[in-house]
Amino acid sequence: MNLLAIDTTGPACSVALRVPGRADIVCSESMPRGQAERLAPMVSEVLAEAGLAPRQIGRIGVTTGPGSFAGTRVGVAFARGLALATGAECVGISNFRAWVKASDPNDGYPVIAAHDAKRGEVVLQKFECGRPAGPRQTLPVEGFRKYVKDAMQSGDPMFALSLVGSAAALAAEGGSPGATAAVDMGAVLDLACQAEGPFDPPRPFYARPPDAKLPGGQTIP
Repeated sequence: MNLLAIDTTGPACSVALRVPGRADIVCSESMPRGQAERLAPMVSEVLAEAGLAPRQIGRIGVTTGPGSFAGTRVGVAFARGLALATGAECVGISNFRAWVKASDPNDGYPVIAAHDAKRGEVVLQKFECGRPAGPRQTLPVEGFRKYVKDAMQSGDPMFALSLVGSAAALAAEGGSPGATAAVDMGAVLDLACQAEGPFDPPRPFYARPPDAKLPGGQTIP
């Protein structure tokens, strides 16, 4: 099955294509703005390089956040539209799972994925053997540090606990916020390949509700 992966949740626009028996094609361009205009041409370029038509895509994997509010919406909306037009399956991949997969490709160790949600808060989730070991949590920075310290003290000493994501640097006292954590497109392709359907349409995951309001006081979904 031919797999297409899309990520626009950070300061880049990234597309990857996996065709069985060939090397992955990855295209990524740094751009804090303009992802909506660049994404479709980028997909066309990787398909042309592989000699494929859009209808030959079997499954689309798209990152769903947490990350940039506008960028996340761009990627998810595009993936859903392309899947509808081509008949491809469409699966959402959380950035947490992508970070964990890149850190632990063989799914053998406990990993905490943590996103700097700004305003003194961290969104985190613990994974074991590549699977969530609990729900997502939103904690103040000090609570996050205590969570990490407790997890490290209670874990099996034979298995080192890894910490990944944009909030990883905040785990230490006096730590400063890190840059937006990059998503490994190979990990997104792997997770899309391993996903088992049927799939619900992917939806963005935001670290906090959007500040913008629609007329009448409704929040943006």
